[in-house]
Amino acid sequence: MRRLHAVIIKELRGYFNTPIAYIAALFFLLFTAGWLYFMQQFYAANVASLRGYFSVFPMVYIFLLPALTMRSWAEETRMKTDEILLTLPIRISELVLGKFFAAFLLISGLLVLTVPVPLTLMPMGDFAIGQIIGQYIGALLLAGLGIAIGLCISALSANQISAFLFSVVFLLVFTLLWQLTMFADLPGPFSDLLRYLSLHSHFQSFTKGLVDTRDVSFYLVGIGLFLYLNMKILILRKWR
Repeated sequence: MRRLHAVIIKELRGYFNTPIAYIAALFFLLFTAGWLYFMQQFYAANVASLRGYFSVFPMVYIFLLPALTMRSWAEETRMKTDEILLTLPIRISELVLGKFFAAFLLISGLLVLTVPVPLTLMPMGDFAIGQIIGQYIGALLLAGLGIAIGLCISALSANQISAFLFSVVFLLVFTLLWQLTMFADLPGPFSDLLRYLSLHSHFQSFTKGLVDTRDVSFYLVGIGLFLYLNMKILILRKWR
């Protein structure tokens, strides 16, 4: 646990020693707030619901999460420090989990910074607290899977730019798969498969405040799968 804690602290310092964390926070908070108040016209809608606010999170994550994870392994590869890390007396699983939890803690902090939005709006209407909690749970789970994907792609990339671009493309495709089923006349089983693989379709229930165990399982299994792939990539790199 001490080694895992050391990796998390190292990664968090890396975020805050560069402009990444500050730019990410500014972008996330300003864009989501602007979406709610201007694009969604919250006050004009006169509806006591933050569904429109949370519905934009998947699209924001497409750019935000790759920006946070792109340097995790790609920068280590460019600086040749990955070879040093892999020879240290620390498990590969601890390295991978340390980077994951550091990014996840950062995203969690950004979500905490959005809490004043519902707090300031609650006196204006009959908001369902349980619904808002469900929306935050979904936002955390979606972020966790996006981070795991970004880390895995970063481990396969030679530099930060390629890691960012490939992660954006991957998240964009797997976020919008559900829209393909809406506009394309696809066979039933194939359409169901694409809808199931879509990151956004599993987030839909959470935007309504519904915590479906099937959606929770999808995100948790996805996180575990991509972290496992990340470890395997590093093991192959260590022994090549």
